[in-house]
Amino acid sequence: MTAPRGPGARTLDHSEILDPSRVRWQIAEAARAEWLAHALSCEPADRPAAEAAISALYELVDQPPPTFVWVDSPGAAAKLVPPSRTLSAGTPTWLESRLANSLSELRARLNRRIDFSDHSSRRPVIPPEDPPEALDRGLALDALLAHGVRGALRSSVLGSVAATIRAELREPIGLGWYGQHEAHWVAHYDAHRRIGVHFGQEPERVFGLWAETVRSCGWWWPRDDVCVLTERPVVVRTEPVPGSAYGELRMHAADGPAIAYPDGWRAYAWHGTPVPPWVIEDVTADAINTERNIEIRRCAVERLGWDGYIERAGLAFVARAPDPGNPDSELLLYDVPRAPGTIARRLLLAVNGSVERDGTRRRYGLSVPPWFDDPVDAAGWSYGLTGAQYTGLLRRT
Repeated sequence: MTAPRGPGARTLDHSEILDPSRVRWQIAEAARAEWLAHALSCEPADRPAAEAAISALYELVDQPPPTFVWVDSPGAAAKLVPPSRTLSAGTPTWLESRLANSLSELRARLNRRIDFSDHSSRRPVIPPEDPPEALDRGLALDALLAHGVRGALRSSVLGSVAATIRAELREPIGLGWYGQHEAHWVAHYDAHRRIGVHFGQEPERVFGLWAETVRSCGWWWPRDDVCVLTERPVVVRTEPVPGSAYGELRMHAADGPAIAYPDGWRAYAWHGTPVPPWVIEDVTADAINTERNIEIRRCAVERLGWDGYIERAGLAFVARAPDPGNPDSELLLYDVPRAPGTIARRLLLAVNGSVERDGTRRRYGLSVPPWFDDPVDAAGWSYGLTGAQYTGLLRRT
């Protein structure tokens, strides 16, 4: 199996050539960059390659090649994909389950060869400031590959790109695979292959078929007689995750869709959080005030800006005070116009006591009862304290 060259490779100096672990990590970084490029590709799908690989996967479970139906987006697929057949006790497993079992067996064989548990790359770790220096300090190369290749791509691709698509679909379509957005586990095993691990002829052949689907197509849903596949997107917009150690990305676009497909189907994201279109295309104070999801409401306010939201929502200034729990910051209290059928409330605008990963401090708003006239009392109430107790805190977090 080969993959096209991409960004990530560089010339090694003499000291690195003398250190096999550093050399192998550089090889793994190049593999990660190449598979990330596949995951974010907006080129048209390679339909012949995808169909050939999936036909071979059908043959592995003793099924003839299906009829292939191509659509332009996951949204279009949702209208066409036949439902998975329900299994009952004593009946043979159907195609989707047999493919899933075949893949599970393959990954188990590959994992045994590299002594890897699929759950190990999901454990939280303190990211090294510099991976080669981490190797010098004794971090095992296998652990670095698990987090720096598999974990990083899982977070960037499966946890952000695919998650944004799933949020827009709203309802699951049924058992299927993510094609190019399965890059995390393919890259992990490929990185091991590139640094000299041999999995065996048959496992590598089967692995190559699954890897080909990542290289060649978008999401796909196999059924007994038909396989529905999607084209790759035409727009994918991301940004670096602040403070990330391995170049992790997240979906973000401030002026349009974060991902869009040839038929116009699209999904939106604000700094990694999937949001409905109005947050990006037509954010208003009324829409913010009626939104029940706190994360979407937060994103919409950030999109509009607190000053813009306060002005458009017609919030009346009540009082300001230094924040005793957060030096050099102010607490601002506003009266919120009462809409019919809603309860009276006020808004406390504060600055987060914790520093974000990019070094900034986020402003956030808290809904507080309307009887508070003192911002410090309102802040204390949010912690279950009196204003005097809150003032006595050295620093809140």
